[in-house]
Amino acid sequence: MKVLLSWLREFAPIEGEPQFIADQLSALGLAVEEMQLIGGNLAGIVTARVLALRPHPKADRIQLVDVDAGDGEPLQVCCGAFNMAVGDVVPFATLGTTMPNGMLIERRKLRGEWSNGMLCAAREVGLADAVDGIMILPPELPLGVDFATAMGIETDVLYDLDVTGNRPDALSVAGVARDLAAWLKVPFTMIDPPLEVDPAWQASGLAAVDIVDGDLCGRFHARVLDGIAVGPSPRWLADRLTALGMRPINNVVDVSNYVMLELGQPSHTFDLNQVSGRRIRVRWARDGETVETLDGQTRTLTAADGAICDGDDGVIGIAGVMGGASTEISETTTDVLLEMAWWDPLSIARTARRLGLRSEASTRFERGSDPGVIDVAMRRFVQLLRETTPVRVAAGEIVADGNLPTPATVTLRTARTNAMLGVSLSRHEIAGLLEPIGFRCEVAGEDLTVTVPSFRMVDTTTEIDVIEEVGRHHGFARIERTVPRPTGQAGALSTLQQERRALRHSLVGFGLTEVMPLPFLAPGDLARAGLDADGIRVTNPLVEAESVMRTSLLPGILKTLAFNASHRNPDVECFELGHVFLPTDRSAELPDEREHLGVALGGSEAPAALDAWQVVVDTLGIASWRLVTDTPAGMHPTRSARIEVANTTVGALGEVDPQVLADYGVDRRVAWLQVDLTTLLALPHGPQPYRRVSRYPSSDVDLAFVVPEPTPAADVARALRKGAGALLAELTLFDVYRGDRVAAGSRSLAYRLRFQAPDRTLTDAEVAEVRQRCIDAVTSTVPAQLRG
Repeated sequence: MKVLLSWLREFAPIEGEPQFIADQLSALGLAVEEMQLIGGNLAGIVTARVLALRPHPKADRIQLVDVDAGDGEPLQVCCGAFNMAVGDVVPFATLGTTMPNGMLIERRKLRGEWSNGMLCAAREVGLADAVDGIMILPPELPLGVDFATAMGIETDVLYDLDVTGNRPDALSVAGVARDLAAWLKVPFTMIDPPLEVDPAWQASGLAAVDIVDGDLCGRFHARVLDGIAVGPSPRWLADRLTALGMRPINNVVDVSNYVMLELGQPSHTFDLNQVSGRRIRVRWARDGETVETLDGQTRTLTAADGAICDGDDGVIGIAGVMGGASTEISETTTDVLLEMAWWDPLSIARTARRLGLRSEASTRFERGSDPGVIDVAMRRFVQLLRETTPVRVAAGEIVADGNLPTPATVTLRTARTNAMLGVSLSRHEIAGLLEPIGFRCEVAGEDLTVTVPSFRMVDTTTEIDVIEEVGRHHGFARIERTVPRPTGQAGALSTLQQERRALRHSLVGFGLTEVMPLPFLAPGDLARAGLDADGIRVTNPLVEAESVMRTSLLPGILKTLAFNASHRNPDVECFELGHVFLPTDRSAELPDEREHLGVALGGSEAPAALDAWQVVVDTLGIASWRLVTDTPAGMHPTRSARIEVANTTVGALGEVDPQVLADYGVDRRVAWLQVDLTTLLALPHGPQPYRRVSRYPSSDVDLAFVVPEPTPAADVARALRKGAGALLAELTLFDVYRGDRVAAGSRSLAYRLRFQAPDRTLTDAEVAEVRQRCIDAVTSTVPAQLRG
């Protein structure tokens, strides 16, 4: 948003050096990206009269111009413009002049002819002109005088502001002036243009407006005018538009743009005689409807676009974006319908982006224009247009209302405001900051009831929005910078995080590699893994191969094993700490999300999974657990079991079902452990008591037992631990045998037991005694026989 300092001063007595004012605007959040001096760098440009014109002998696009710069001596200038005639007075940049764009005027040859200066176009001196080419000045101007003095050009300052999306009010000169005046503690005065109407010419009988869809248009305001003669705008108005980046076109278009820049309210004019039935209807478009817009393009609309229609329901404009060619004002126009409206911001933004028709007007509508300024903008439009053409205005307004939002009323708590900003403002001080920028404040005990002004009703709806305004006008730079004090211990890991980290470190120390497959599976992956195929489907997956949320870590890890095997890296041993998503009944908003541990040991048998479980037990301090013979989904029917802790199932271990491995392309056995950490960590556990390391020698004993296939190896290990008691330092299952040396349906489990006392060296008799206790403990509690 660009604003001129002189324009701001029409609303408030803003004083100070240009840089000081720029700093204040930036402090308000209206960051000044560029500051430019206008009209103050025209020294060396004088008035001159064209004496003669002749072609350049060696260039078709350049002519030679002789000018008189006031001393009666002709000077030859090479010029690329051809809009001059002999006798015209033009601006002439003399040798040594530095132009506003920084170019230095020097004597130079152009295709063999000397040029002793430069004739200037309006844009080259920072002014506006409807004619391309050299600027033609009034013929009565004296020659050789300073151009700026002769034209009455005054020095001005142009600020280019970075306006954020939550400041629709700052997309107007008046809005910026209001904010700056409140900051500088000077009065702000909104313009109040007079309006003379023809009481004998009533608008109510000349046109009508219907809002069919109130959610599209909150208010449609119109007046009927006639007597408009299209022509050039006053130079002062055209110059201001040029300075703000708009090209002057004609008085009607220029006034519309000027009012939009000044007050933030776009407008549109219709040739009322070309509007069928002289009636305007506002509704949502229908898919496939078309309209030829002012740029000559035929646009196809959708049901998400707003349409302005005539009495026959034909589309004559795209709401808030661009008017239609069929009702454009022409030289034959007599009656004009001037329209200003409030449009739904989201619908305008959607349409403008889809059609690629974003403009200054659509930007203001999609940010949220001010319905409260429409009447002032109407009167200002007529006031400015009457400077160039005698406009007659019909008495009465044509106003239709839709679903116009109501500005919010917010309870602003003084304590909350001070806590959020880190200040100590009284209720009276807070009101003093808000009221100058249009917020109405009423006392409510120790707090305030604040009514948001209409020009901020879209972006300011809650207490925190109002607190932001208090902070802006108090001055964020004035708020003391403090380092927030932490409550409790800063940066500490929670107990859950500590246990998860310890478990990860232990598994890595066990020799496993952590993997992180995606939590999404392809349809059919769960069924191939022997699991329930009823997984939760993602409604908007990136690809169909990732459309099901996993209920187990098994499918993802099996894919990892298969991928590595296909790349000549078999027997990968890995683990994953990840979340699974279990279906729930339809009354639940979200799935049952739980954290699981999955361990896969490629090329290993079931006892390896038991070793991995023992790592988990030792790390988390699980005091008591047991294995229950079972066949969990996806696992080997005779080499698997479920894990119970405190009579609660927390997971399963064993081997993966051979059919599942085949379906995933894994040709080796895989030992598998999956633990529901969410359940396990909610059960009693904790660090095990420290056990002193013995410095005395140990003794190793190997025992092998023949047990039926369904008997878990963990049951044998538990019996051995019980029999050995405190003298057992280490227990390892080092061999599992199936073959002709054991009975069918049985297997041999070979254990190595290490005995060690903390205070002495064990004798052979003591070792023999504890060995026998271990044998008795196994044979008495498990269907097992000692293998010779």
